Amino acid sequence: MEFAVVTGHSGAGRSQAANFLEDLGWFVIDNLPAALLPKVSELAGVGGTRYDRVALVSGSGEEAEEISAAIRALRQADQTRVRVIFLQASTPVLVRRYESTKRPHPWDPSLPLVEAIEAERDSLEVIKAEADMVIDTSNTSVHQLRDRIESEFATESDVTAMSVRVLSFGYKYGLPLDVDVVMDCRFLPNPHWVDELRPLTGRDPEVGAYLESQTITPEFLERLYALLDLLMPAYEREGKSYLSIGIGCTGGQHRSVWVSGQLRGHLEEQGYHPRVSHRDVDRNA
Repeated sequence: MEFAVVTGHSGAGRSQAANFLEDLGWFVIDNLPAALLPKVSELAGVGGTRYDRVALVSGSGEEAEEISAAIRALRQADQTRVRVIFLQASTPVLVRRYESTKRPHPWDPSLPLVEAIEAERDSLEVIKAEADMVIDTSNTSVHQLRDRIESEFATESDVTAMSVRVLSFGYKYGLPLDVDVVMDCRFLPNPHWVDELRPLTGRDPEVGAYLESQTITPEFLERLYALLDLLMPAYEREGKSYLSIGIGCTGGQHRSVWVSGQLRGHLEEQGYHPRVSHRDVDRNA
C-alpha cells in the first residue's frame, strides 16, 4: 500500500499536483480532515479493495499538528509506504495568485492577505518537517510541476502513449464538435462518381485500390504522416493525454473511411493504439 500526502501553502499548487497523481492512476481524496487520515488508511488496507495507491490532499494550517501526527502514524503502519509532498511559494507570488483569482485566503479572510499567507506559512512548518519532497512553485510552470510529479511517482506501467481517436465523417452532415485536428480529404477523386464503387465504402478493397491509384495519394499520406509525427509528441510534451483526429470527405463513406484506416496503420507503427470510428459511413446504407 502506498500513500502520498499532498500538502503545503494555499495557492502553491496542491490541487494541480493531486490532479497529476490522479492521471497516474492514484486514487485522490481532496480536502481530507486530519482526523480521517488514519481511517482512510484502515479502509484502503481492507482485503479486496482496489486501491493500492492513495493520495490524500490535506493542507489546513489550522490542523497542522494533527496532520503531522497522522503522517507519523501512517508511517508506522505495516506494509505501508508514505511520501509527503509539500508545495510552497514565495509570499509575493502567492499574493499575485490570490489577487488574480479575487478569492480570500482560507487561513483568515478577515486578515490582510500578506498576514494570512505568513500566518499559514508559520503554522505549516511542522508538516514541512515531515516532507519527503518540497517543491517551490514560485517559478515553476504547470508542465514542470507535472514532470516533477511524474519523475517521482510514475511507474513504468503509468508511462503510456497518448490516447488517440480517429473519426471519419462527412462534411454534408456537419463538422464533429469534439475533434482537435481536422483533415479535409475532399481534394481526392471521389469514388462516389464511379458507378461500381458508389454502393461500397472505404472499408472495401476496391475503393482502396481506386484511391491508391491516384497520383496525389502517396504524397498526401506521406505528408499527413509527417505532420502528425511532428505534432503528436509535441502535444504529449504539453501534457495532452487525449487527441481526437477528424478525417472528412463529402459524405463520410469512401475517402475519409479509407484514409482513417491507413492512418490507423501508421499510428500503430508509431506505438499508439488508436480507436477508429466512422460517424457517417452507414448513413446511405
